[in-house]
Amino acid sequence: MFAHDGGNGMNRIYLDYAATTPVRPEVIDAMTRAMETVPGNPSSIYTTGRLAKYQLTQARDELAAVLGVPGNELIFTSGGTEADNLAIKGLALANQHKGRHIITSQVEHKAVLDSCHRLQEWGFEVTYLPTDKWGLVDPEVLRAALRPDTILVSLIWVNNELGSVNPIAELGKVVQQHGALFHTDAVQSLGRLTINAGNLPVNALSVSAHKIYGPKGVGALWLRKGTALQPLVEGGAQESNLRGGTENLPGIVGFATAARLIEKERSARWAEEQALMDDLRRELAEIPGVRINTHPEQRVPTILNISIPHVDGESLFINLDLASVAVSNGSACTSGAQQPSSVLTAIGLPDDLARATIRISIGRETTRETLGSFTEILKREVHKLQKKSKAIA
Repeated sequence: MFAHDGGNGMNRIYLDYAATTPVRPEVIDAMTRAMETVPGNPSSIYTTGRLAKYQLTQARDELAAVLGVPGNELIFTSGGTEADNLAIKGLALANQHKGRHIITSQVEHKAVLDSCHRLQEWGFEVTYLPTDKWGLVDPEVLRAALRPDTILVSLIWVNNELGSVNPIAELGKVVQQHGALFHTDAVQSLGRLTINAGNLPVNALSVSAHKIYGPKGVGALWLRKGTALQPLVEGGAQESNLRGGTENLPGIVGFATAARLIEKERSARWAEEQALMDDLRRELAEIPGVRINTHPEQRVPTILNISIPHVDGESLFINLDLASVAVSNGSACTSGAQQPSSVLTAIGLPDDLARATIRISIGRETTRETLGSFTEILKREVHKLQKKSKAIA
């Protein structure tokens, strides 16, 4: 249980690991050592700077090994959002002489969707592919959308709201055969799936540290060698002239440490989390009328998305929070919005059901007891709200 005092003297049940994860002690130790012992700027050429550069290179190679790519193909950023922005805008701008058509899907993270909207303002044309009810893209639908002037396709690997897993290798092969560039948002994939990006038909891939028990404010974009990219942040020669600014060395060291540790544990954690989530899925399926939006098989074991009919969504979240339960109604980047999540509407949920949807995401601290307590609380609150809804009707 990621437990803390919520101000009411109670331990909170934290089930929103897809939004962020607590920084693990080993990562804090590695970051503290970097701050205490490596004060130099990696761009400085004297001894202190060279020591910082050495540690930066070590961390870069450590993260690259987890991703299955050469270290010199990684570009460090301020997070997954910046990595997505750099990929979408940077690849489009650098390759616009070949065409100005881009393809993405209707269920992407806001960082990708908003980047595509900005490109439309700049004169690019964007096709937003529909998905099935699980949020998955059909490779044949993608193939039919490709045009001679298509230069870039960006499709999420693990959907951050649904937990469903796109067939990224198959989709990438379709794009590769066409001759366009392919980017995937792999922020929710790292630590959950085998990535080996170098062997995938992918040109660019985004990841983030704070989803894998690393620090907030650091991410990376892997860019395959020879892929043209226009920088978005200028003002320095850092990151192979592709992202200006002094590197966040302690954050990058923390990111690499978190990636190494979670990769080491990944196989064992998958089995444990799968068992926990399978039990939870069965328990929640007993709620009258519940709709499970996460694919039954093509999914990661850490995310479950459900919709509950005849429940006021806002009341449900308030009641769960008062009961010391932290879950999400979608991506943390969009949860403050008044409108239902674009992902949920894209998979066909009506507004009332989309608003009564919760994303449950588990992590290293989640136990069977935690989920048992959560299930009891959720069923109790749903029963009260559904009873109230029927009384009003």
